[in-house]
Amino acid sequence: AMADGEPSGAYREFKALVEAADRKFARARDLPLYGGGDHHSRKAFKAYTRLWRLQQDRRRDLVAAGLRRWEIGEVASRIGQLYYARYLRTAEPRSLVGAYVFYEAIYSRGYFAAPAPANANASAAAGGGAKHQGLLIRYKELRFIARFLVVAMLMRRAEAVDHLVARLRSLVQESKSAYPKTNFKEWKQVLQELDRFLKADGAYKGSRSLRYDNLFDSYASNLASIARFHSKRVLKLKEAVLTSYHRNEVKFTELTLDTFRMLQSLEWEPTGSYQIAVKELTENGTMSDQSGPSGLIDIHLSTEISDGNLPSNPQRAIIYHPTVSHLMAGSCHNLRGAFSR
Repeated sequence: AMADGEPSGAYREFKALVEAADRKFARARDLPLYGGGDHHSRKAFKAYTRLWRLQQDRRRDLVAAGLRRWEIGEVASRIGQLYYARYLRTAEPRSLVGAYVFYEAIYSRGYFAAPAPANANASAAAGGGAKHQGLLIRYKELRFIARFLVVAMLMRRAEAVDHLVARLRSLVQESKSAYPKTNFKEWKQVLQELDRFLKADGAYKGSRSLRYDNLFDSYASNLASIARFHSKRVLKLKEAVLTSYHRNEVKFTELTLDTFRMLQSLEWEPTGSYQIAVKELTENGTMSDQSGPSGLIDIHLSTEISDGNLPSNPQRAIIYHPTVSHLMAGSCHNLRGAFSR
């Protein structure tokens, strides 16, 4: 038997850490976006940080022991999801950037891009188990692109959005051909929702941001009155519950067009370091190492992307299609400071 210092030992450690991290991730994911939950999120992030460092330090051993690209993609995707969940909870722009950095890296390196069976003979040779795993990876890729699209839209990266929409559409068509016995009807519906969402929004292409821009949205004649307003320590918006619920609502995934716009309207338009080229951040200055699982992404990269010249954004909770009791619970948890005054 091989010692733990050899490739198989590193891979066993990796698989054990994945199982533990996935349990922590499930607990963090199932929490509502109101009423705390930071403890579970921090534990999940710490677990995936350890995983990420392991695949960086022992990558050669892990690949030799059979580590597959989609396994690294899954870890990176979970980190991106944790960053995005933190953005929804805290409204920190750097967390949104963190999600984009990891998602862009996954996409550019093709971590989930598993080759589909070329023909029936190849499929038979691969075996039913391999074909089933290929289908599972294909679903992972479809879900990943949908998540990446939401982040790209919030980042207002129109070129990336156009590219991802085209890729999602072609991937659905490829999937129908590669797996004819599988029904991809739900993904056709996702594409219909996406087209309707982008057509209704339109703002992601070239127009002014919905975020408050201190340069363009402030007027010199108002500065004196604003200063007097703040000096009296009157009410300031700190927390908000965002929801919308009406028939035939325009939405993509669980983000409705109304909440998508409200999210941005409650944020300052970041400047300076936030506008740094994400492509450069993602690749850390290199385009090498495209053949194996890559460990070049810095997990703490987004902590350095902030704008100290701007106030903090109000925290908010998004509640999708709530019941009355659901809405009241969210309001009480998030606006507890307002109720106590």
